[in-house]
Amino acid sequence: MHSLPEIKSIGFVGIGIMGQSMAGHLLAAGYHVNVFNRTKSKTDALVAKGATWFDTPGALAASSDLIITMVGFPSDVEEVYFGENGIIQSAKNAILIDMTTSSPSLARKIADLANKKGLAALDAPVSGGDIGARDAKLTIMVGGDKEVFDHVLPVLQKLGTSIVLQGEVGMGQHTKMCNQIVIASTIMGVAEGLSYAKKVGLDPALVLQSIGGGAASGFQLNVLGAKMIVGDYAPGFYVEHFIKDLKIALQEAEQMQLALPGLALAKSLFEKMAAKGLQRNGTQGIFQIYLD
Repeated sequence: MHSLPEIKSIGFVGIGIMGQSMAGHLLAAGYHVNVFNRTKSKTDALVAKGATWFDTPGALAASSDLIITMVGFPSDVEEVYFGENGIIQSAKNAILIDMTTSSPSLARKIADLANKKGLAALDAPVSGGDIGARDAKLTIMVGGDKEVFDHVLPVLQKLGTSIVLQGEVGMGQHTKMCNQIVIASTIMGVAEGLSYAKKVGLDPALVLQSIGGGAASGFQLNVLGAKMIVGDYAPGFYVEHFIKDLKIALQEAEQMQLALPGLALAKSLFEKMAAKGLQRNGTQGIFQIYLD
């Protein structure tokens, strides 16, 4: 690895629900922020605040000391890193951080190719959704070299509050799988508890008052459960992205011969949602499956 660059310019690829807020925090912190997004109009607000637009991930990478990617699917990650006009081909003595939830094997592939070019790479998926991104309170799970982690920590601290180096490259993604596995069964339980309340004739909002402060309390119940009750299925995190995560987690578990029946059931229910055309709902939309 070459000497790590002083971080003055940050490239941000993927200006979606999360990336919009995250790139905004970096701008506000005084970094020069370069942006790329497939739909250019989504970057307009950031450009108006001083960000610089680039036509390709590669052009962005060539002008950035640190490149952060926050895209949708592993195929998108592969395209922006390995494709024509991609990041690895064009970056120069830069640090690469993929914050997309993706597969641990893809994180290792990015790091291997990056290292061969004298670049440093970390995988750093996040949890906290649109609210965590907006409030700069994301949980960031990092895999990679400690020296690189320490170097970029001041940048990550502009985005999140819980930032933990979990181990070597790929371990950030494995940690995110743990997160998604817990959420999958938890949100299923919230939907089941509230559908039971509705069926028996209780007022779900009153039920939430009682159980929201007890042993069942937590974000999935108190925040997303409250949205279920009023029929607010707007996405903080898209169901189609959650299905992608659950598939990765299930594949990893199967490779380890680890049975996770809750995860398998949750995946089937979210796939049922997608089959009904509800894949762009938030994950709290699972409640609709129980109302059928």
